[in-house]
Amino acid sequence: MRTLISNGTIVTADGSYIADVLIDGERIAQIGAALGGSITADETMDAKGRYVIPGGIDVHTHMELPFGGTFAKDTFETGTRAAAFGGTTTIVDFAVQSRGKSLREGLDAWHAKAEGNAFTDYGFHMIMSDVNDDTLKEMDQLVAEGVPDFKLFTAYPGVFFSDDGAIFRAMQQTAKNGGLIMMHAENGLAIDVIAADTFNSGVTDPIGHGLAR
Repeated sequence: MRTLISNGTIVTADGSYIADVLIDGERIAQIGAALGGSITADETMDAKGRYVIPGGIDVHTHMELPFGGTFAKDTFETGTRAAAFGGTTTIVDFAVQSRGKSLREGLDAWHAKAEGNAFTDYGFHMIMSDVNDDTLKEMDQLVAEGVPDFKLFTAYPGVFFSDDGAIFRAMQQTAKNGGLIMMHAENGLAIDVIAADTFNSGVTDPIGHGLAR
């Protein structure tokens, strides 16, 4: 399928200018002036008076994320449909390793949520909640498959929290396999104390969440 977008104002990192864009399959094949006279396309769209911009990439989304006894409202179907209407054509969501489970189980579960339901391209970060000998080995395979980063938390004791030793071991592993560690670096143990004090002082509105942090 070849689609020609003609007469639009193309916006790039270097500036903007009026030109045509030829899309072949899912790739931009050619950009130039008055391409319509020299190429054939299955569909032509007149973008005169409109901007033609690259699709946005949202690298931090939570689709169907279970947390605190509830779930994030958006599914991969509703969330990516809304994203596409807003010009976001790729998301990177967070697959979750449940404590006591393998990284593979968590990644497979998120693939199952997304497959056949997403309107945009998608990839995954891997939330790593249980650092041990087995999951450290799994990190190598996930990096090889295209999941290059692992999110660890110094917050949420009993759910996602990792101590300094676990974080350091994960960093040692990514130093070997080329992956990255993404840190959620709130002090969860201190926050729990402050949150309890905030609640006990009578602050129960949503602002208390921010004040406790």
